[in-house]
Amino acid sequence: MTKGILGRKIGMTQVFAENGDLIPVTVIEAAQNVVLQKKTTDVDGYDAIQVGFEDKRDKLSNKPEKGHVAKAETAPKRFIREIRGVNVEEYEVGQEVKVDIFAAGDVVDVTGVSKGKGFQGAIKRHNQSRGPMSHGSRYHRRPGSMGPVDPNRVFKGKLLPGRMGGEQITIQNLEIVKVDAERNLILVKGNVPGPKKQLIKVKTAVKAAK
Repeated sequence: MTKGILGRKIGMTQVFAENGDLIPVTVIEAAQNVVLQKKTTDVDGYDAIQVGFEDKRDKLSNKPEKGHVAKAETAPKRFIREIRGVNVEEYEVGQEVKVDIFAAGDVVDVTGVSKGKGFQGAIKRHNQSRGPMSHGSRYHRRPGSMGPVDPNRVFKGKLLPGRMGGEQITIQNLEIVKVDAERNLILVKGNVPGPKKQLIKVKTAVKAAK
């Protein structure tokens, strides 16, 4: 069954494997998550748990938020996300979800919001090729042809300059190298989306290699 937890990206480092290989890892701090709500197929049409991560100051919370977390007997949470496909019977409202639900060697999907790059041109944004830079060429870093003459318009979806980054991205099939239950840390092989301190969701891989 699916397992999942919310955390924050701390940064990247390296660890040595037993055979001496140097493995680049991303450190994710997943402090205790609290189950705020259970959703079932009978009532909601699907199975899921709603988890909250990171306490929010009482001053910043409104009455509905406080009422929602009252059943779980916890403080209002800054981040609330659903994790679908879990075995709902294994969880109770108010239960804490800790990093030890995962173990070294598990394969997970990691979701985060990518770094915002601002307004970028077609070459950086869409990996297009530039024109010649010399010999009288007047075509250097432009988007190129905007389309055929006949429709007299630019088709939707044309790859043009614009805002880049700041999108939700999921990287699949990353291996967990180490789980530090004492410090609530998960070390994932490779890189994950977003800047440091970015909210990260770690879930059992959907397409884990069999």
